[in-house]
Amino acid sequence: MRTAQRWTLAAAVLGSGIVFLDSTVVTVALPRMGRDLPAQYVGVLEGQSYVYAAYLLTLSALLILAGALNDHYGRRRMFAVGLVSFGATSVLCGLAPTMETLILFRVLQGAAGALLVPGSLSLIAANFEGEAQGRAYGIWSGASSATTLLGPLVGGLLVDTISWRVAFLMNVPLVLVAAYATLRHVPESRDQAAVAGFDWLGAILVALAVGGLAFGPIYGQQRAWQGAVPFLAIGVGLLATAALPFYMVRAKNPLVPPRLFTKRNFLVINLSTLMIYGALYVFGYNLTLFLQGTIGWTAAAAGLSQLPGSLFLIFFSARFGQLAARYGPRFFLTLGPLIMAAAVLYLARIPAATQAWALAPGDPGSWLPPGSYFVDVLPATLLFGLGIATLVAPLVAALMASVPVQNSGLGSAINNAISRIGPQLAGAGIFVAVTATFYNSLAARVPGLDVNSPAVRAAMPPLNHAAAHVAEARLASTDAFHVAMLVSAGLLIVGAAVNAVGLKGRAGKPAAAPATPETIAPQP
Repeated sequence: MRTAQRWTLAAAVLGSGIVFLDSTVVTVALPRMGRDLPAQYVGVLEGQSYVYAAYLLTLSALLILAGALNDHYGRRRMFAVGLVSFGATSVLCGLAPTMETLILFRVLQGAAGALLVPGSLSLIAANFEGEAQGRAYGIWSGASSATTLLGPLVGGLLVDTISWRVAFLMNVPLVLVAAYATLRHVPESRDQAAVAGFDWLGAILVALAVGGLAFGPIYGQQRAWQGAVPFLAIGVGLLATAALPFYMVRAKNPLVPPRLFTKRNFLVINLSTLMIYGALYVFGYNLTLFLQGTIGWTAAAAGLSQLPGSLFLIFFSARFGQLAARYGPRFFLTLGPLIMAAAVLYLARIPAATQAWALAPGDPGSWLPPGSYFVDVLPATLLFGLGIATLVAPLVAALMASVPVQNSGLGSAINNAISRIGPQLAGAGIFVAVTATFYNSLAARVPGLDVNSPAVRAAMPPLNHAAAHVAEARLASTDAFHVAMLVSAGLLIVGAAVNAVGLKGRAGKPAAAPATPETIAPQP
């Protein structure tokens, strides 16, 4: 690996890493923010929710626009702009005097982060090839996973020992290192065919589509689907999505070129991403809810219980990326989701008599998982981690190989947007099914209990250990958990089938566009 490539990889890893790190570090700092910051127009809990959601929503809504800007105006240039903007908005967040100003600065920070995620992958695509590219994608995937994994731990230590403001200010030194690497060592590259004006109308349409489909489910679940706002947002997102194809074929220089969607592998990978990442969210969210809400584990115990499986992704992603570059990604993109599905089905076998190893009501529990963890949870998390490690780097490599190099930023951004929409839509759908299962099961176990009563619903959202009928509620919650795991496994199996049948190319290896001077246009 040449010196310029090492610095390019370092810049890409740091640039995307701070985006992922910020989304997890801030989560554990939210309660302290709520206590420290005055708020005039929003309540404490509402303000904390907006601090978290504002970042994710602007990040999701602007990903495709940011990817197109990277290709159009230069990948190094826009990546550097993203780094400087992210550093500046991090400082603003760290110094925010009120909850309302923090929410505003988080919106701006999410917009800056949108330039970094697709930009990091497009830098790798433009500066690596062959097995070296596959290994670089694997390192990028492992590093991104490490930051996501370590985020809550780092955030908790900073909040407890110093201040929640450090959770934002610590981005500054990382930004400085990444900016030095980018400006000093990364060559410029862009889409040389992008000579016409930028398609800002298309950008607005795409932002409405992605933003509406991301915001609607998040807001709906936060507000228990009360009111018209979430349904209106989803409706706007669906209308904008439906209008996009008609606009793209008529626009002179569309933001998203229709030719991208004539490439079979690009379509297949994005379709499987929608299902697989939806399954990931359903699995992670409902397992955490089950371990804490039903069994009564502490948040630390629930988090530590999934750590061993996550280590597979950190340490083996680079190797699987190399193998995918050598043998083609189809085998790995089929095997990985199937391994994950087997892990999820193992969790679905947890017996309904879960209360035998649950904590008694009122027992605060330990920060370590109980002994049953080694039989009922650990094998599944290890298998799931192996499946993700098998999947992620080959998926990134296959995605980037399925689009021309000159569209690498846009292709990465589209897939990133889909990976964020999928979880929200899947989460909204499974929320309805899981909640219905819980209350139907509870009604069957407690004859005469009006599960539609507001008092019952308030006492068990879905389970409050101080509520009446705790034993029955635990059993009903276990039934609901089984449904969530079966849905997650089904999505993973379908995603694996889509990859197995749909991906084309010699040895399952998508054909990449050649890296020519006309498409990459390296510049000093």
